[in-house]
Amino acid sequence: MIAALYVETDGCYFGLPGVDPWDEARDARLYAGPHPVVAHPPCQRWGRFWHGSTRKPHQFKLGDDSGCFEAALASVRKFGGVLEHPADSRAWEAFGLARPSRSGGWVSADFEGGWTCYVEQGFYGHESRKPTWLYAAHVDLPSLTWGRGEQRIPQWMIDRYGYEKARRIGVVAMVGGKDKTRIRNATPTPFRDLLVRIAATAKPKREAA
Repeated sequence: MIAALYVETDGCYFGLPGVDPWDEARDARLYAGPHPVVAHPPCQRWGRFWHGSTRKPHQFKLGDDSGCFEAALASVRKFGGVLEHPADSRAWEAFGLARPSRSGGWVSADFEGGWTCYVEQGFYGHESRKPTWLYAAHVDLPSLTWGRGEQRIPQWMIDRYGYEKARRIGVVAMVGGKDKTRIRNATPTPFRDLLVRIAATAKPKREAA
């Protein structure tokens, strides 16, 4: 059994054999084991716009996620598994984790048996490149598709906006209505399956390095 923490209600982790999904209603901060975890703690207060909209800056405090990242990190360290956050997440610095290289490969993240890497979800089914940082502990570390993928800009966007503006806008931002947020935040099925496979290799605490 794998516990999927901080996941979307009725999202891709629901109905998956061998996976126990914890959505907002269950409050994954309360997870007490014993199964390995795949954790997707909220990232809004750790990213580029942690302070809020550019039209209303400094509405929020950096890292004010009600303790979700801290709890997710503790669960991975205690029960084994993997945590996912956007690349360049400020949570890494806040919790003393080493930054991974954009060229790829796992690097030691801390003195808690943790490892971190840079990987793009675009290699695993996402609409955009979606650069991502992983933190894993007490698991087998697989070789992934490393490095940076090609910029995914359709020709019609370049023709309409020019290359630089099209690059800044990004493919996902051009999806209309509320769907762009859902698509941007979604975990594609191949990437979900990868994270579950990693967590499934977690060793009991007494065996962990």
